[in-house]
Amino acid sequence: MTPLYRSRSFILSLGIAFALVWLYVLGTRTLVPTDEGRYAEMGREMLVSGDWITTRLNGIKYFEKPPLQTWMNALSFGLFGLGEWQARLWTGLCGLAGVGLVAVAARKVFNPHAGFLAALVLGSSFYWVALGHINTLDMGLSCMMTLALCSLLIAQRDAAAPAERRNWMLACWAGMALAVLSKGLIGIVLPGGVLVLYTIASRDWAIWKRLHIAKGLALFLLITAPWFILVSLKNPEFPYFFFIHEHFERFLLKEHHREGGWYYFIPLLLVGVLPWLGMLFQGLASGFRREAAANFQPRKLLAVWLIFIFLFFSFSKSKLPSYILPVFPALALLIGAYMETASRKTWIVTAGLIAALGAVGLPFAFRVASMAKHPLEAPLYAAYQPWVVAAALVALAGGLFTLLVLRMRRNETDPPAVSLAITGFILVLVLMQGHEPLGRNSSGQPLVGAINAELTLTTPLYALGRYDQTLPFYLRRTMTMVEHADELSYGLSQQPELWLPTRALFLEKWTAGPKSVAVTSPSIYAELEKMNVPMRVIARDSRRVVITNEVKK
Repeated sequence: MTPLYRSRSFILSLGIAFALVWLYVLGTRTLVPTDEGRYAEMGREMLVSGDWITTRLNGIKYFEKPPLQTWMNALSFGLFGLGEWQARLWTGLCGLAGVGLVAVAARKVFNPHAGFLAALVLGSSFYWVALGHINTLDMGLSCMMTLALCSLLIAQRDAAAPAERRNWMLACWAGMALAVLSKGLIGIVLPGGVLVLYTIASRDWAIWKRLHIAKGLALFLLITAPWFILVSLKNPEFPYFFFIHEHFERFLLKEHHREGGWYYFIPLLLVGVLPWLGMLFQGLASGFRREAAANFQPRKLLAVWLIFIFLFFSFSKSKLPSYILPVFPALALLIGAYMETASRKTWIVTAGLIAALGAVGLPFAFRVASMAKHPLEAPLYAAYQPWVVAAALVALAGGLFTLLVLRMRRNETDPPAVSLAITGFILVLVLMQGHEPLGRNSSGQPLVGAINAELTLTTPLYALGRYDQTLPFYLRRTMTMVEHADELSYGLSQQPELWLPTRALFLEKWTAGPKSVAVTSPSIYAELEKMNVPMRVIARDSRRVVITNEVKK
């Protein structure tokens, strides 16, 4: 029987089905705060303003991140209109590209079978699938870093011809440049740190002669320099804020209140690699074994990549769960290469773990409805509960089915690998799709109709004491912030005329001005009630109250 990885019809059918489902579900959920609303709105504002140099959020200068994803989102909106799948299109394409890059790299560096297996691992890993369907910067960054990593692996392998080495190294430099335009200097700092540590660990000093540094740096600057120069000329305050505050101070200080213990990312890594947890440590350990009769050590480089990036963010004073996403392509390559020789016991443990997760999670799944902390959210959690139960059943059934496949196809790797990959992929999509009622409530999207019914093009719209990151995108307009600067404090320090820093200023405009609408929190609304502020409730949910100063008699 022909192995599955050699069957072109099977691979083509599986690949097309995977891509179609991956892309289809991009538009099946409401955008949720904070990242999804923020980056969708930045793209919308860029398209509307026509200013592709100075990035803005809520009409205010926003220099926290470079513009690549904002450019891509604006382009997506310009081509296809405004909507959820358009806002996630760049993220989704980056996720798919990462799977493809891993497949090509493993095929060329190891063998075609490893390429097939590595693609299965990454395309079904919990974290990669989940973040491939969320409009956040980390998937774009991870894709570009994966381009750099995979190109480096292909270029530096011992069998690479001179022209092939040059071309793939230029692709590596381009990947680092695009990573810098995705999220800043870590796009070159992290690969650079990995290269230094790999050189020390492997004693492969000659690799520095094979990097095509002169041509690579020229290409790197050609891609990155134009925007940095133009934005600095238009906004002289940009260089200090972006390079010093957003990089060094953010890494070293706790002012963003995103700190966590040294162990912060460990559980995220363990969950993120599902359903391949049973092969995590074996795959990583394989990176420390020297490959005989080889100058370049690809597994060692992958292990260094994974460990260095993981530790880099673990020691940072600013932590968010998505920061370690770039380690998963390297992990997929290690597991995919290891999987070819994995013992039967390892396969049984891997399948058994996902089945056990489903069995243990099932009783907890039936308690999801009781997790609501607000009466208005109780129906939302109740609606999510069947999906969580279904996800637990998928894990249980998929793990048991894989164990059955292992029993029936004792000497084959591909059938259990495909079975586990499908299980992991479906598991993530079920959990994400079922979250939609909670996501809609979090975004405030159900309130949009009621708000728009009260608005004209000139009606003042205020964000009182809170800034809903997603509402501006769905309302198709910006809001005047009051009292709470949120993450826009630096931009507002440069453009103080764009907000009202005190509630007293807001109340002055609210009571004496034209008809206005404000979105606020239930606690602030209660305070306004005690002050007898004239207002009428337009709409409300568990997180926000929408009011107008036009009181009907």
